[in-house]
Amino acid sequence: MTALTTEVEKTAAPLLPSYKVRLVARLKAIAWGTLVVRTIAPLLGLTCFILLWAAISHYRKDLPGPAETWAAAQLLFADPFYVNGPNDQGIGWNILRSLGRVGTGFGMAALIGIPLGFMLGRFRFLNDMFAPIISLLRPVSPLAWLPIGLLVFKAAEPASIWVIFISSIWPIIINTAVGVSQVPQDYLNVARVLNLSEWKIFTKILFPSVLPYLLTGIRLSIGVAWLVIVAAEMLTGGVGLGFWVWDEWNNLNVAHIIIAIFVVGLVGLLLEQMLIQVARRFTYEAS
Repeated sequence: MTALTTEVEKTAAPLLPSYKVRLVARLKAIAWGTLVVRTIAPLLGLTCFILLWAAISHYRKDLPGPAETWAAAQLLFADPFYVNGPNDQGIGWNILRSLGRVGTGFGMAALIGIPLGFMLGRFRFLNDMFAPIISLLRPVSPLAWLPIGLLVFKAAEPASIWVIFISSIWPIIINTAVGVSQVPQDYLNVARVLNLSEWKIFTKILFPSVLPYLLTGIRLSIGVAWLVIVAAEMLTGGVGLGFWVWDEWNNLNVAHIIIAIFVVGLVGLLLEQMLIQVARRFTYEAS
């Protein structure tokens, strides 16, 4: 019975040629090696960074090392939402307030920048009219807009939001307008032949074609907004990561400043990764 079963298994089991077996084994080895390299390389980079940081802090006693910073971070995040006064609040509240300002300023930039970008890309006259204004204002440093905001709004909170708005609106406008201009002219000619309305042209032709450009502009815009908010809050004060960094510098608490740098980087990285995932999803659906 055992011999018969073995013979049946040999007959039923598909036998691969030897070269295919070697090819499959080789591909598995390559895939495993790639996974190992992609895992080891980031860890090696982080290790080198920490070792360099530790070496510098060993010779500069005023710079906290990795161990000291980690201990300070554990204490800091043990109670991130404490409130000891209007200007003495936990790092959790500072992160939320900064995100709130970024969300408000960025949201206003998107509400105005996306329609304006579509119009500039769609109508040549409007593009020629606004081109010199955008070229003139876009290179201006974000903090140069802060005194204008303080003069107009007479308060630090709206002035910070104004700086975020005026700094993050340009990538949205430019990328959206470029996307509209890249729509094949044949599509628009067919729309004219079919006598489609502007709404139909927008929903059926322009928006699906422009979506990848639009998402790229949004991704760049949110990055600019997050970069700007820290500098703006340093000058305007109040609760927020920027003011918190400046306050810790006045208290000579360098460990907290280093922690804030990592927090800003991690939050910015999370925002970017979220937008990358959204862009991949909508690009796939549009295709």
